[in-house]
Amino acid sequence: MNADTPLAERMRPKTPDEYCGQAHLMGKGAPLRSLIESGRVPSCVLYGPPGVGKTTLVRLIAKTTERNLLEINAVTAKVAELRSLVEEAKRLKAMGGGVSSVAFVDELYHFNSTQQNALLPSVERGDLILIGTTTENPRYEINKTLLSRMVVFDLKPLEADELLPLLRRAMTDRERGLGTLEVHAADDVLSFIAVSSGGDARQALTRLESSASFVAAAGGGVLTEEAVKRTVGSASVRFDRKGDDHYSIISAMIKSIRGSDPDAAVYWLARLLAGGEDIRFICRRILISAAEDIGLADPAAIQVAAAAAYAADMTGLPEARIILSEAVIYLASAPKSNSAYLAVDKAAAEIDGGELQPVPFHLKPDGSGYLYPHDDPRHWLPQQYMETPRRYYYPGDLGYEQHIAARLRKLWRRFSEGK
Repeated sequence: MNADTPLAERMRPKTPDEYCGQAHLMGKGAPLRSLIESGRVPSCVLYGPPGVGKTTLVRLIAKTTERNLLEINAVTAKVAELRSLVEEAKRLKAMGGGVSSVAFVDELYHFNSTQQNALLPSVERGDLILIGTTTENPRYEINKTLLSRMVVFDLKPLEADELLPLLRRAMTDRERGLGTLEVHAADDVLSFIAVSSGGDARQALTRLESSASFVAAAGGGVLTEEAVKRTVGSASVRFDRKGDDHYSIISAMIKSIRGSDPDAAVYWLARLLAGGEDIRFICRRILISAAEDIGLADPAAIQVAAAAAYAADMTGLPEARIILSEAVIYLASAPKSNSAYLAVDKAAAEIDGGELQPVPFHLKPDGSGYLYPHDDPRHWLPQQYMETPRRYYYPGDLGYEQHIAARLRKLWRRFSEGK
């Protein structure tokens, strides 16, 4: 293979044993590997982030099962090309004794519904084995009628210890790898590259190739961590502002706040910021968390969140990171209560169920008989505020809400009758 071909392309595995990671699918005895080795592969979708081996796996499937491979990219393909692929698959099946070709559609979700539906008859008849790859969740992005005829295999970001054997092999392989550079690297340096690659094998090999080539060009023979840093800079942060990472990482931050773990919460905040997440989006979620998860256990939480949202918006990055960090740590460290969240949802559920009480006459603008609470020294008077009293709010027993509960028990019998 030409030396100008990127290392990641040169190092694509030739056998299932060379395949890197995805042990839940490709380990010894794992489902997909067993299917491949038996020669029976279903139409399927390989779903996962970039650089985790989707395209490699498709090519490995075709090679191992000795099937023809037809490739098309859904981003650029026209309807005519799609029809040509289907016709070619039929022709090859007829010529090959009934063996179906693998039709590889990269980024399948880019096909519109009409294009996806055009593949249905061929998939149903077995004219081809459709294998689509996608970085977007196929359960939302792919036509349900097509998806019902396919199996979804989820591929995960690669762990550092899964990348390490690949990097070792790339350093020493003289035919496909970097062996001819005569540059050596200790495992701790290769581990540094693996960790800093964000679970992306392509990124790991690209970083290795660039840094090893830099050392060789300078006349050196040993790849060091410092040389890697000088060549490829900071770690690769896996993040897609419009994809699953966007939702997964913000979810992790909110759940860390809810779970009172400030260290985890600020880590996920830093991940969001490193990935270029919109500050206003982060602020909105912090405001929601302050009301939903801290609530009346610490009424100041919503004030802190609101002040942080304003200050971060006015300040901008990089300084806004400090403001957001302060808010996230405060919320994570605060006592928790979801009583306000539960109260309004319980009231809303009753309304949805038909509980539509009329406004008592004395509470209407033109009514009479209303008692003004401030006329009483206690600033409270016993008075009916619903035609049929209901209980929605159940105070928590943490933080400031203890004081709220104590006061309400003095005012209303229903708050003294247990929770």
